[in-house]
Amino acid sequence: MAHPYPIREIARQAGLSEATVDRVLHNRPGVRASTASNVQQAIADLDQQRSQLRLTGRTFLVDVVMQTPDRFSSAIKSALEAELPSLRPAVVRSRFDFREKGRPADIVKVLEDIRHRGSMGVVLKAPDVPEISDAIAKLHRHGIPVVTLVSDIPLSQRVAYVGIDNRSAGSTAAYLVHRFLGDQEGDVLIALSRSVFRGEEEREIGFRATMRGQSTGRVLVEQTDTDGLDVTVKESTLRTLERHPGISSVYSVGGGNQAVLEAFDAADRRCQVFVAHDLDRDNLRLLHEGRLTAVLHHDLRYDMRRACHIIMQAQGAIEGPIESVPSPIHVVTPYNIPTLV
Repeated sequence: MAHPYPIREIARQAGLSEATVDRVLHNRPGVRASTASNVQQAIADLDQQRSQLRLTGRTFLVDVVMQTPDRFSSAIKSALEAELPSLRPAVVRSRFDFREKGRPADIVKVLEDIRHRGSMGVVLKAPDVPEISDAIAKLHRHGIPVVTLVSDIPLSQRVAYVGIDNRSAGSTAAYLVHRFLGDQEGDVLIALSRSVFRGEEEREIGFRATMRGQSTGRVLVEQTDTDGLDVTVKESTLRTLERHPGISSVYSVGGGNQAVLEAFDAADRRCQVFVAHDLDRDNLRLLHEGRLTAVLHHDLRYDMRRACHIIMQAQGAIEGPIESVPSPIHVVTPYNIPTLV
């Protein structure tokens, strides 16, 4: 039972004698299980208190860098700001760099600027390409930990990934589409923003694999490189619907769902099943209107709190192992929309 505390301090915390604590720590006989549990809890409490003391008065400057549509970056910003009180006694200040589209070189430039001016950590959503990995490695060498958010860059030197298991999410979407369609005929549009995002690629892989396992014979049509922006999504969807008259349902990996539905309306086509991701402002409205069948939702506030805790751990301010633990996936329909605070 490794710990840095004197036996006297543990005994005081546990309300036990020093001799009893000594027997527990050295696994000597004659100790009840409940007594050993009390000693373990006392050490855990001391760890927590030590972390709190280290956090008191400390300011953590965290950079959030994302390439994503405004509807999602706005949700991330709101989630982080809502979680700031829960991070006390530490003070977290945040800087944001959001872009809806751009070249990897643009993000590399942002990460280089952060490296030069300094930061306690970076929360990053970016394409999984070599130049981004190189920029992460440079930050790592300068003591600036990077946490990837929503879309991972697994071969980089990021310290952890925060977000859902994207392949599992794609499989869940396939299960829902298959169950909702039942025996109805129709092919499925898979709408991505860009395939260079690892998270989107993983969702598509999971979706395709599970749909194949259902042996439905449905054609899966991929649409990508729209950046999830409404104008490009609508134009691309209209072209796709024209080329594939059998499409009747949608799995939206990369967003722009209002634009997808506008394209169906313009083509005078009915969307039978529509499964999307994230409870952003557009999807909440579309759910209330009954135009989305289901949304795969994860708690962004939990994700942002977890990302900040990981950065504090990497900076030595909080005890515990740094791990990439997937966020829970919630299936939201028009009948169980949560209240988002």
